[in-house]
Amino acid sequence: MSEQLTMKKNKQGNKKLTNRPLVLASVMLAMFMGAIEATIVSTAMPAIVADLGGFRLYSWVFSAYLLMNSVTVLIYGKLSDLFGRKPVLFFGIIFFLLGSLLCGFAGSMKALIFYRCIQGFGAGAVMPLATTIVGDIYTKEERAGIQGYLSSVWGISAIIGPAIGGILVQYVSWHYVFWINIPLGLLAMAGLAFFLHEEVEKKKHQVDYLGAVLLSVAIFSLMYVLVEGGNGFSWGSPQIILLLGGSVLFLFLFILQERRAAEPMMPFSIWKERSIRVANLTSLLTGIMLIGISSFLPTFVQGVMEQSPLVAGFTLTSMSIGWPLASTLAGRMLLSLGYRVTSIIGGVSLIVGSIVFATMTAETGPFWAAAGSFFIGVGMGLTSTAFIVSIQSSVGWRKRGIATAANMFMRNLGNTIGAALLGGILNSQLRHFLNAGTSHTGKKLSLDSVNILLKEGERNRMPLSVRQLLQDGLTVSLHSVYFVVLVFAVFSLVLVLFIPKSEREHTEI
Repeated sequence: MSEQLTMKKNKQGNKKLTNRPLVLASVMLAMFMGAIEATIVSTAMPAIVADLGGFRLYSWVFSAYLLMNSVTVLIYGKLSDLFGRKPVLFFGIIFFLLGSLLCGFAGSMKALIFYRCIQGFGAGAVMPLATTIVGDIYTKEERAGIQGYLSSVWGISAIIGPAIGGILVQYVSWHYVFWINIPLGLLAMAGLAFFLHEEVEKKKHQVDYLGAVLLSVAIFSLMYVLVEGGNGFSWGSPQIILLLGGSVLFLFLFILQERRAAEPMMPFSIWKERSIRVANLTSLLTGIMLIGISSFLPTFVQGVMEQSPLVAGFTLTSMSIGWPLASTLAGRMLLSLGYRVTSIIGGVSLIVGSIVFATMTAETGPFWAAAGSFFIGVGMGLTSTAFIVSIQSSVGWRKRGIATAANMFMRNLGNTIGAALLGGILNSQLRHFLNAGTSHTGKKLSLDSVNILLKEGERNRMPLSVRQLLQDGLTVSLHSVYFVVLVFAVFSLVLVLFIPKSEREHTEI
């Protein structure tokens, strides 16, 4: 009891010393640095490949970052619960900036991939701890509204990221796409250093190093399988089987370790809380949905609807508009309707958006695609905001970091699973359709033939029968993908229905 009172006093002291508006601005700056990374690098990749070569390693520039980010996010969350948010976040930002600096100096594609690993190693701390800091310095009622500001960071980065990347590549150099992170990171660190004050209980911690190693190996093996399965290695290859078996083994050893560790890396007690369990499982499913839409929608708009890359980008941008708008609205809805009703409305919006995509054809046009994207963005904004606020209200300070990180990890895992699963469905369906249609055109077509649809000049020179076959095949295949997305949307709504009707705030600090 005395320990709890001491911590309450510390928290009250923090509120007097911490300049919350400036800390929020610093947190948003750190999040913007991480959020813009994906869109700005994607825009610069053609120029990077033209300079460094190594096109066969193209996907690993993104996969290396994703792997290290996913492996470390849970570990950073736990360490922040032990040693405080600020020092752990600083550690992550420093590594992120070091990786960014080195990426700009990369002289080969292999070097760039290695430096992206360093960047991803630091990035694992940025998103979860920035969100956790907001949970620490604002009350439950305030968090609901503040989450809208945090979500707006993603919307802004999605809109201006490609533009900044294009300007830097065209008028300066692709190197600055990475170096632009450095002033942003330094400003964020300065703001947190001067204006965030946290009192962490001074005691010797028994850090679960073995648990961290076992968890890292298990997650890395699983992520590697999901990234390279069906691409670098066939699904039945010895390498994939060995990695998958190793992931299961190390995960089992990790569970055994956590049950006996004094301060476990992953306290399983947080999963006993039904609201957290439902939020994490739903985030896994929405992560699968999100990657399926963001990865394949531009291909449909350009290849089937025969629209320009600019129009294809517009259809995705509408999701980036719907998401922050819904997150801002969710702040009021959470206070008036509660977590469960807000999440249900978000789940319904996800289903509506998925139905739009599942019924999309060449004739429906890009505005139909943009409408589906907008509904998905609204659904993600409502559910993700409700989940984060609910999770942070269900645990005390000592578990808030790992609880927040676990939710973000589940969405990352969903993204990776979705890329492998939905990509496999697309390729399988398209290959089957093209093989069946070869007899009609008399020309052997492969999956790579679809690339021609994305280039207007080559597409117009293509025989009409071949072009129609490719477009029909792409339409049928993507309908299969979006039908699976719809199934996941339905399952996510079913899960949301299990959120407790009554809400309680945790009393532990």
